[in-house]
Amino acid sequence: MLKIGLTGSIGMGKSTAAKLFADAGIPVNDSDAVVHDLYAGEAAPLVNAAFPGTMKDGAVDRRELGRQLALDPDGFKRLEAIVHPLVRKRETEFLKRQRAAGADMVLLDIPLLFETGAEARVDVIVVVSTDPQIQRQRVLAREGMTEEKFDMILSRQTPDTEKRRRADYLIDTSHSISTTRERVFEIVADLKTRIAKGDFRNA
Repeated sequence: MLKIGLTGSIGMGKSTAAKLFADAGIPVNDSDAVVHDLYAGEAAPLVNAAFPGTMKDGAVDRRELGRQLALDPDGFKRLEAIVHPLVRKRETEFLKRQRAAGADMVLLDIPLLFETGAEARVDVIVVVSTDPQIQRQRVLAREGMTEEKFDMILSRQTPDTEKRRRADYLIDTSHSISTTRERVFEIVADLKTRIAKGDFRNA
């Protein structure tokens, strides 16, 4: 079973690309969605123990957590030590289910793929990118986003130029959604051809 790793910096259109892969019939494991689910359940008390006052009504208050992290950037390491093993466990369960279902390929949507060494767990890397100005406009249009917060997030991510260099496939989302869809379907078709030819014997 071929494992596709999808990544891209904030505001690049990764979530849109993941939906388009799903539209193409590829099972998708969305790490962000998994984290949201964990924050509403088993991870909440663990996060609250490390960051007191961040749990409200049994779930992590992301705004309060973000406020505390802005004051203490070293806290990201503590948070990742709590969340990443739980995310990996869910990913392993997803892969087991898809393998049992006979899927020939799956997509792992991993925002911090390079930053966490997750590229070692996938067979092919797809990077989503766009013009830096478009990226900035998209991100700053989000509710609660500020220049400072945006810069802090960027500082923790592998530079876009480096991601592009390490990609097996690149999706440029600077254009229309239909152009992005065409590119996604093109990648899926190419991967199916390569699987049929036996390019990924160890996948």
